[in-house]
Amino acid sequence: MVENKNLLLGICGSPRKQGTDFAVQYALNYAAEKFSFEIEYWTVRGKEIKFCTHCDFCIREKKGCINEDDISELYTKLEESKFLLLGTPVFQGTMSGQLKTLLDRCRGLVAKKPNVFKDKYGIALAVGGDRNGGQEIAIRSILDFYQQNHVISVSGGAFGANLGASLWSRDKGKEGVQNDEEGLRSIRKVIKRLAELKDL
Repeated sequence: MVENKNLLLGICGSPRKQGTDFAVQYALNYAAEKFSFEIEYWTVRGKEIKFCTHCDFCIREKKGCINEDDISELYTKLEESKFLLLGTPVFQGTMSGQLKTLLDRCRGLVAKKPNVFKDKYGIALAVGGDRNGGQEIAIRSILDFYQQNHVISVSGGAFGANLGASLWSRDKGKEGVQNDEEGLRSIRKVIKRLAELKDL
């Protein structure tokens, strides 16, 4: 599998087509239009995603995950992409269960190809119904995944996007995110920083 050094894969960890879906697609479109990234979008919505049961098939066999479901198609996309964007709604103060399951299932990919994520760049965004509803914890959880798997994490820097892009929907779904200009600005800051690393 050849890595596409211009490809940004955006993954939406929301089972709904609302605020997080809008935010991830906003980020991808901004990256493509402003900085000429190639983009691809993938969502957990409507997908069959089985839990990792820690059966260790992937460790023993080095053939990937024993489960056959919609995650299988994502493995190839993860391998091909140089840049990753993981977006999540806040569920119970952290990332969604769907995104957590997806990340757990990456164990099978890493067991098969230990360096599959090495030297990729990753960014994170989170959407919460409350202003301080767990966005930072959700983003940090994504950054922990990056750290563990040798993905180089990127933020928008100090003053507005310290860890990643944080958005406040005011419990109004897509409409709320569309009206969160500060949150959208944090997306643009993160994408701008990612673009600075594109040609390195």
